[in-house]
Amino acid sequence: IDHTKPLFSLQTGRIDKAYPTVCGHTGPVLDIDWCPHNDHVIASGSEDCTVMVWQIPENGLVTPLAEPVVVLEGHSKRVGIVTWHPTARNVLMSAGCDNLIIIWNVGTGEGMIQLEDMHPDVIFSACWSRNGALICTACKDKKIRVIDPRKEKIVAEKDKAHDGARPMRAIFLADGNIFTTGFSRMSERQLALWNPKSMEEPISVHELDTSNGVLLPFYDADTNVVYLCGKGDSSIRYFEITDEAPFVHYLNTFSSKEPQRGMGYMPKRGLDVNKCEIARFYKLHERKCEPIIMTVPRKSDLFQDDLYPDTAGPDCAIEAEDWFDGKNGEPILISLKNGYVPGKNRDLKVVKKSNVLEGKPAKKAENTSPAQSKASPHPCTVSRTGQLP
Repeated sequence: IDHTKPLFSLQTGRIDKAYPTVCGHTGPVLDIDWCPHNDHVIASGSEDCTVMVWQIPENGLVTPLAEPVVVLEGHSKRVGIVTWHPTARNVLMSAGCDNLIIIWNVGTGEGMIQLEDMHPDVIFSACWSRNGALICTACKDKKIRVIDPRKEKIVAEKDKAHDGARPMRAIFLADGNIFTTGFSRMSERQLALWNPKSMEEPISVHELDTSNGVLLPFYDADTNVVYLCGKGDSSIRYFEITDEAPFVHYLNTFSSKEPQRGMGYMPKRGLDVNKCEIARFYKLHERKCEPIIMTVPRKSDLFQDDLYPDTAGPDCAIEAEDWFDGKNGEPILISLKNGYVPGKNRDLKVVKKSNVLEGKPAKKAENTSPAQSKASPHPCTVSRTGQLP
């Protein structure tokens, strides 16, 4: 991934070619995710089969960062998905092209849970539930699965959630329902809403258009609004999810002239409440990253509490050990009435232990291991902007 500006830099304009990058991987970086509990920690997954976790200096990069805080090794093929647990500190999920999901305790560098033999083909997406008790996945075999990772058990699944051959995406909503995007047998782009307790039929299905770009959903749990961005599209469509038919309500479309190669999404606590900003995206072009700011026009200068219900803050509800022991914690909410003031982020400390996965039979690696590879490092972007598959 080409380097773009860090999120915490407010400067605009051309970036110097010598601008420092995060450059520890020996293969292309396929996915990144900022830690929800530490604004200076980022995880990255790569074609070099590893997951790396980085601590970004408080004032940004001055020199290239080549040494991660920890390298997580357990996948035998490239790692295309990394995503942090929403409420437990230092719990990270990764999914690779070995059709394997690993859940890590980053604080100890251990792979604690290995979900194998659940997905016979490539995993297109993996998402935590609101409190992180469950995960939902979309797979190339056209199945949506709901998994209890600690019991290593599939608790619900739907075959042919979308009949088309193109990739699907699935995310949990705040009420526990699942929102999916995919394609019909006639190659129409679709979105659907599912109740994981009864997945025989969807709650709602909508056809959108016949474009071939995969729709990537971004979800605002506070307002129940889903934003849909597609690779190659030049628009962002957004919908409100409610309890009343037709359940998925079209709101509006943001349109621009240039197609997007990727899209990133700012967490709610990073928005400017004084300007009634309800969403901010980072649109990836071929040679630039463009912020897209969405606001709701209001005449009053007072805090608009209908736009800003309490939102998930940076404090974790439970520690990693508690979650692996079976405990759950709901997100700790904060008010944005006076704006979000970042607290002091503590450094990520890793106390390395032997990997519990190392005793399991190793699968044949697709790529050369990082220790053997002589390839030059690939830069990892320090922004929330990600390339769409």
